[in-house]
Amino acid sequence: QVQLVESGGGLVQPGGSLRLSCEVSGLPFSNYDMNWYRQAPGKERELVATISGASGYTNYADFVKDRFTISRDNGKNTVYLQMNSLKPEDTAVYYCKARRISLGTAIDFWGKGTLVTVSS
Repeated sequence: QVQLVESGGGLVQPGGSLRLSCEVSGLPFSNYDMNWYRQAPGKERELVATISGASGYTNYADFVKDRFTISRDNGKNTVYLQMNSLKPEDTAVYYCKARRISLGTAIDFWGKGTLVTVSS
């Protein structure tokens, strides 16, 4: 059974930092690209950051560049999102997703999310 479990969310003041973790089980972790998404109240889910399984290539949404860092530890089957200089508009539920492309079809697994609230 595939499981993705996010942790590390909470309440933080503007300008503060948090590190989210997503522990994955039940799949060959290093074969999967990993994403962090977020969904703010009343808004659509949006892609925040990506890290590939093979090369560790990373990519970020413009609104988090130079503030957030995605990383992975294949030995621990865990992906991280280090979030610095947090803003109130970063408030959202953050989700991790594992993706692999097989025969042209995307195979996706999602976690249940962790809430990040940025407020004074």
